[in-house]
Amino acid sequence: MRKEMNNTSTILVLLLVCFSSFAQEVDEKEKEKALRLSTNLTWDGNKALSEDNFIAAEVDYRKAISKSPDNSAAPYNLGNAYYNNETYNEAFSRFKEAGETSTSKDDKHKAYHNMGNVFMKRKDYAKAVEAYKEALRNDPTDEETRYNLALAKELLKKDQDEKKQNQDDKDKDKEDQDENKDQDKKDEGENEDKKDQGEDGDKGDEGDQDEEKKDDNSEGDGDNKSDQQKKPEQGDGENEQNQQQPRPNQLSKQQVENLLRAMQNAEKKVQDKIDAKKVKGAKIKNEKDW
Repeated sequence: MRKEMNNTSTILVLLLVCFSSFAQEVDEKEKEKALRLSTNLTWDGNKALSEDNFIAAEVDYRKAISKSPDNSAAPYNLGNAYYNNETYNEAFSRFKEAGETSTSKDDKHKAYHNMGNVFMKRKDYAKAVEAYKEALRNDPTDEETRYNLALAKELLKKDQDEKKQNQDDKDKDKEDQDENKDQDKKDEGENEDKKDQGEDGDKGDEGDQDEEKKDDNSEGDGDNKSDQQKKPEQGDGENEQNQQQPRPNQLSKQQVENLLRAMQNAEKKVQDKIDAKKVKGAKIKNEKDW
């Protein structure tokens, strides 16, 4: 009984192996069939594209991609069509798909080379450098890829230098603005100090003027006080009367004039006598006739 069971198990295993092999064979045949159909659609897309019928070519390429994921030519050619139509985002997606699905190094090289070209169009030079490097890993002999890599590196360096210069200019402008702000604050502080000093000086001048006014008022008050001691109605009149009316034991004005006149007359008489004597005693000189 055990021997029969062992034979039965062996038969089942053999049947499973045969069925698996048959399924794989069918699957391989289906893949080959799908790949052939995808390839034919790719050729149709190429024909439409050569006739400048972009829409028909796009439809054929999409059908080819959907039929077989192993057909890397369909996404690659569709990527080229998008690239020539300047639809760079779609082109990059298709080149990336072709690079990931392709099994040959030659197809990978072409896909990454064109990915680098898309990055160059976007001016994303850093990613372009990496794409060209990956292309050269799959085909180190391609001189066009090598030249594009050198150009991408040069543009990347130039772009980095410009960004650094722009950043330095921004930093310098910020520093200048900060310095100007500090200078403005310093000037404002100095102006405030000058303003305060000016106010103090004005107050000092006002104080001096007040002191001068006080001095003037003091002098004026003294005059006013002396003037107030005089009676306006009697001050000048009383002085004149006092001059006209002699005080006790003092000559009047008329008496003084009379006295002076008498003294002048007396002096004149004396002078006349002296002059008369001089005339009498004077000698007369005789002039000679020549």
